[in-house]
Amino acid sequence: MSRPFATLLGFGAVLLWALLALFTAATGDVPPLQLLAMCFAIGGISGLLAGLPRRGWRAWAQPWPAWALGVGGLFGYHLLYVLALRNAEPVEAGLIAYLWPLLIVLMASGRALKAHHLAGALMGLAGAALIVTGGVGIEIAAEDVAGYAFAGAAALVWSSYSVLSRRFATVPTDAVTGFCLVTALLSGLAHLALETTAMPGGTEWLAILGLGLGPVGLAFFLWDIGVKHGDLPVLGAASYAAPLLSTLVLIAAGQAEPGWPVALACLLITGGAVLAAKDMLRGRRR
Repeated sequence: MSRPFATLLGFGAVLLWALLALFTAATGDVPPLQLLAMCFAIGGISGLLAGLPRRGWRAWAQPWPAWALGVGGLFGYHLLYVLALRNAEPVEAGLIAYLWPLLIVLMASGRALKAHHLAGALMGLAGAALIVTGGVGIEIAAEDVAGYAFAGAAALVWSSYSVLSRRFATVPTDAVTGFCLVTALLSGLAHLALETTAMPGGTEWLAILGLGLGPVGLAFFLWDIGVKHGDLPVLGAASYAAPLLSTLVLIAAGQAEPGWPVALACLLITGGAVLAAKDMLRGRRR
């Protein structure tokens, strides 16, 4: 598989993540950890069924470091993100958590970090900040320090998972099915310990099914291909498109209003992604 094609598949995950806000809003009052357990179970079962013709379950026979990275990345990031939102204002926590694309660019490039990689990622971060904050200032409250720490840890976990996956490039993507199922189990246990179970209604079940099949299902399989075989700095910078596309989806659905922050964020994120992908667009390899 060529690097540009793998990068394109990885960006497919970003496109699916753009549906997270719309679908999540439609799940009503289902607690976040319960929602994660249900969605990862749907994603894992879907992956298992899709892999049956080629006996995809055989890919689960991996050494423990591969399982630790896969489950630690999926479950660790989402648990930390939920804890961040529980202990800090969502806007500030979300912005800190969205440092992960920048961290991917920095960690993946290493000594080969180029000015246009960093500039593209910073432009994307600025665009994401406009989307998350709506173009208004944010306030850092001392009582929210724990939440900020959880958000920062979430960003570090997801960026580390994405970059370290490169070292397990020989692990088939079918193994992600097992990671999703274990993550569903751990999320369910965390839900029972921290939350009160809520029974979804008809429309809410449809939203949960959509999440499990797409943003919390197929997206992680596509991301696995992208981070293992694609251009990581480009993927990192391009990932800032997720909050922008998510906002555009909400606007199209009539659940958000357009404004100058969205327009400027569009320019910053698109320009940053193109700048970071300059080498790939010219057909060069790192």
